[in-house]
Amino acid sequence: MFIPYRTEPFYDEVLDKHGEPRPHYADFYQKLQQYSDEELREKHELAQLSFLRQGITFTVYHDQVSTERTMPFDFIPIIVPPEEWRRIERGMIQRTEALNCFLEDIYREQRILAAGIIPRELVEQNPYYYHKQMSGIDIPLKNHIFLAGIDLIRDERGEYRVLEDNLRNPSGLSYVYQNRFVMRQVYPELFDNQSIHTLEPQLSLMRDAVLVHQPVNARKGIKPIAVLLTPGIYNSAYYDHMFLAQQMGLTLVEGRDLLVRDHFVYMKTIGGLQRVDIIYRRIDDDYLDPEAFRADSLLGVSGLLEAYRQGNVAILNGIGNGVADDKAMYAYVPEMIRYYLGEEPILANVDTYMLRDPQQREWVLERLEQMVIKNVGSSGGYDMLIGPHATPEERERFREKILREPHRYIAQPTIQLSRAPVFQDNRFYPCHVDLRIFIIRGRTTHVLPGGLSRVALTEGSLVVNSSQGGGGKDTWVLKGGELKC
Repeated sequence: MFIPYRTEPFYDEVLDKHGEPRPHYADFYQKLQQYSDEELREKHELAQLSFLRQGITFTVYHDQVSTERTMPFDFIPIIVPPEEWRRIERGMIQRTEALNCFLEDIYREQRILAAGIIPRELVEQNPYYYHKQMSGIDIPLKNHIFLAGIDLIRDERGEYRVLEDNLRNPSGLSYVYQNRFVMRQVYPELFDNQSIHTLEPQLSLMRDAVLVHQPVNARKGIKPIAVLLTPGIYNSAYYDHMFLAQQMGLTLVEGRDLLVRDHFVYMKTIGGLQRVDIIYRRIDDDYLDPEAFRADSLLGVSGLLEAYRQGNVAILNGIGNGVADDKAMYAYVPEMIRYYLGEEPILANVDTYMLRDPQQREWVLERLEQMVIKNVGSSGGYDMLIGPHATPEERERFREKILREPHRYIAQPTIQLSRAPVFQDNRFYPCHVDLRIFIIRGRTTHVLPGGLSRVALTEGSLVVNSSQGGGGKDTWVLKGGELKC
């Protein structure tokens, strides 16, 4: 079934270097052998059709044109054994706790800057995400990070490394659930004899985590009213917003559905105005409040920041979180862990070079064909150079961009990302994968058992983002003990 299929020089999630299934894939591998070619084709088509029928889509933007697409799905799951998952859990809890301490610190005492551990200009001159307006505001539970989406990869040795922190509006949680739904619907027999953590209770935990973020001036004895604020149906992640609001029992609203009166936030309903206590926002900072940020924003709510400042409403995730998941700040997260928690990082970073530094910039520019270059303010795989796969013209274009604005870019070595088999075009072949882990923080921290496994479906490609042609897989975490925090 997997002939021809080469694993080396990469770490393969399913097969070892001899082409044999890894122990935690043995049962799945045996069941896979029972499918005929025709059954595989039929099931693959049925799975893709299921996404289409449910309207599970995202929007891709290119040259000012938007296109609605379904997420390509591959049925071979990423299976994580319990001992590996426990380490991932500990690493995620540690990392988000340190990042939250950093956010609380820089918007208050700025101790880590005074200690010289992080360059002050990297925060205060951040052109994208540092908002001085947030200084001194009391955050419910002192928790800036309600939901994090942290991307993990494996290198050629199979070691997990953190690739990126997403602390503003991490998307993709709905696809975790829909991947599992389609998998159980189309391939139910593959779940036989598998002891897998279920996803069903997780959204209730997420709803509870939303509701504990009551504002400073919370109404006594009244159950808080929480809403999910979306930019609207034309946003690329609108399906994600709609799914989460529905599953958590939150009202889905747009900016025009809310107003601020006397520094309190109200929702317009057919029964009149209803006070809102908690806003889980999926609108970027710059568009949240035209009085405080971009005056031309038609998506936000005028006066929202002042209501937030006065403690009359909670906003999740916190405003100004982007300064902590800036790709340049990423390099300092291990130092944050050491400074705030007094611990060594459980999960390592990918080596990162700061192109604002002349020596590091010169070293990288001499090796562009070996490096991955990222814009610190971009996401979704945009404005990124993968040196080994780029043309000389593309590398030269990036060289000019780096020399023109070095502070906008960081560089990382091209890692031989782990691969996993996919079944596409009626055949099996290996593709690179990563894993987005979702961490929910309320009074306690909870790591969703699984995550969004993303796969670069184009052979040889390293870009897993759905906006760049990537797809998704189900993620199974095998039972064997949980970590509680």
